Amino acid sequence: MTQAKPLTNAQQVAATILDQLGARRFMVMTGARELVATSQGLQFKLPASFARAGVNMIRVELNAMDTYDVIAGRWARLDFKEKTRENGVYGEDLQRAFTRLTGLDTHL
Repeated sequence: MTQAKPLTNAQQVAATILDQLGARRFMVMTGARELVATSQGLQFKLPASFARAGVNMIRVELNAMDTYDVIAGRWARLDFKEKTRENGVYGEDLQRAFTRLTGLDTHL
């Protein structure tokens, strides 16, 4: 029997962010895909037809104040262009911040 490797700090932060966003329900409601744990948080793509204002990628980064920076932008031609952001978002407010930035609901 093989034991699972412990999660790195970056993976733990990304998992926590995904849980705060709503986990599987969030992914189904928004079409989020290609989730990646980054050194500071979680990054994922959205279907271009779902989001408003040309936003097709979201980055949620843990900052030094132990809150999150939610960055909405467009990924195209190997380049990320930030469209808008909200800084200092508390975990319990992540779903509302995501909805404000993308226009997508995270739950029914």
